[in-house]
Amino acid sequence: MPPSISIAERRARIGRRHRLAAEARARDVVEAAAGVVALHGTDAASVFLAALARTKAGDVQVVERALYEDRSLLRVLAMRRTMFVAPVETASLLLAACSRDVAASERAKAVALVEAAGHGGGDSAAWFGEAERAAVEALRIHGEATAPELAGEDPHLSAIFELGVGTKYAAKQKVVSRVLNVLGAEGRAIRTRPRGSWISTQFRWAALEEWQPAATADLDIDASRIELARLWLAAFGPATADDLRWWTGWTVGATRKALAALEIVEVELDEGPGIVLGDDLAPADAVEPWCALLPALDPTTMGWKAREWYLADRGQRLFDRNGNAGPTVWVDGRVAGAWAQAPDGEIRIALLDDVGADVRSAIDAAAEDLAGRIGDARLAPRARGRSPLEQELLS
Repeated sequence: MPPSISIAERRARIGRRHRLAAEARARDVVEAAAGVVALHGTDAASVFLAALARTKAGDVQVVERALYEDRSLLRVLAMRRTMFVAPVETASLLLAACSRDVAASERAKAVALVEAAGHGGGDSAAWFGEAERAAVEALRIHGEATAPELAGEDPHLSAIFELGVGTKYAAKQKVVSRVLNVLGAEGRAIRTRPRGSWISTQFRWAALEEWQPAATADLDIDASRIELARLWLAAFGPATADDLRWWTGWTVGATRKALAALEIVEVELDEGPGIVLGDDLAPADAVEPWCALLPALDPTTMGWKAREWYLADRGQRLFDRNGNAGPTVWVDGRVAGAWAQAPDGEIRIALLDDVGADVRSAIDAAAEDLAGRIGDARLAPRARGRSPLEQELLS
């Protein structure tokens, strides 16, 4: 009979491995990101808040320095066609293990749109290739540029195609946006510093080989998937193979192939059969009681497909209709509530558990600290809707 790993043990691992317990906090934001493999990067503000929630000290400028000066954290379009922010070595793995499949899909969609728009004179793939070459050349000349700036460099990039033709969602878009998506997924271009503040989503772009050449290694896909599966299990295990398949966006076959190359052990979890690395059966080292205010789309909240063991039956109140997590309050490895930033900057808390006076005081202190870190910035969902509980807090 396989060994059993309890919910209590899984929750204990979160505090230490995800750098959320006070004594487990990371020395810097790169180590913080590595603790969860990569930070979810769809929402610009969440990258900063997720990194700072896991470090002993720091502010927004510390994260900006890692992203734009040291370039030790990189934005890559990877798992599930989603943006992630990862340490350089991990970013290289993601590009090989996940992004190449994303790039192939994005290229096919882009070429189909170009063909439908009548560009290319019958060879839309070659025409799109010319647009790519124009974008790469412009980035090499200018170093960094926004999509509108690149569109002005070549008529291929400023060409228009239509989305959602015949529907209420119909819109026009320049080819440059699709070109940059493909180049980013292929590891040829990268999002750099935004035009506005740290919460802006209007990014400049650069050629990856110029911005951070250490991330351009041409890694083997199978080997990269094996290593990514190992990193994920080390951070999120025990878990199920379906959790890994969902997190990576791989096919069932690709997931099984990667796991077959690892030394793993079958275990019994609350939701059924699970897996863990062969050398990871020992209980986690104990940590002091902890609480944390994690941002929307935090990598811990979004880390597993099966979430009842840390959410209970509250997923519908804490996630938007598209499955995106809102801001959450964590207590000792479980979600105990939600938080939201009011228009005046106040951090409002809604608890779903009776956590006791001492824990509530710690949560209030964490909210005050978070408000100080955010400063004058006002957080607003850009890539998600608000969760129902988040909406209640703001009503």
